[in-house]
Amino acid sequence: MERSHSFFRLFIHGFPFYGKAGTAFRLAEKPFFIFWSVHSDFFIMTTTLYLIRHGETEGAEERRYKGSLDVPLSADGERRMAAVGMRLASVKFDAIYASPLSRALKSAELVAAPHGIAPTICEPLRERNFGQWEGLSFDECRDQYPDQFEAWFKNPLTSSPVGGESTLDVRARVSPALAEILSRHNGGGNIAVVAHGGVNRIILCEMLGMPLENIFRVEQNFGAVNIIELWDGLPVVKLLNGIAENAL
Repeated sequence: MERSHSFFRLFIHGFPFYGKAGTAFRLAEKPFFIFWSVHSDFFIMTTTLYLIRHGETEGAEERRYKGSLDVPLSADGERRMAAVGMRLASVKFDAIYASPLSRALKSAELVAAPHGIAPTICEPLRERNFGQWEGLSFDECRDQYPDQFEAWFKNPLTSSPVGGESTLDVRARVSPALAEILSRHNGGGNIAVVAHGGVNRIILCEMLGMPLENIFRVEQNFGAVNIIELWDGLPVVKLLNGIAENAL
């Protein structure tokens, strides 16, 4: 997307401000006025990322660690993702990327349906591998693996179930994959990434500059839509954990 030449970017104490030439700003309770004449060929390229979590899965009410298990969408999950697709039908997507797990890939297909495009599978976007915990409920993990469970909740950044991935392990594959996707679309436009709760939280923490230790302070409901604008690569989160009814 090409933004008008009348927009400019200004850094104040390291923070970016965007606006139009001749715009009044307020900083530290003191208004000041900026008038910047810009050349007619000046513009900012903006890429908009729609980061989406897959819909509800079969057996979701049991609250089990699904992780890398390939669990399909429930009927309600398919309905919700079809609603997300219709809500975003007016967005002109250049590409839609998805985790290879069927719950994410099917969700991506439903989002892509109004656009007549096929999702591109991106293997590193798969959900965290929970190792020995996969298929177990919260209570079963706590009872069967008390030491692992306590370590995980004290430090999810580096701790992981036996045979599983830590948060840092997941970031090590997700971040380069997302960077590669964004590099393909750095000329502006709209792209969607349909992934998982754990993957999305890592991406959002990175975009917001949040420490990954706080990953679980970010909610990602089934079918959540997050909208992130990248102004010359600088992320601005416009929507967090939106649902189909108010996704835009």
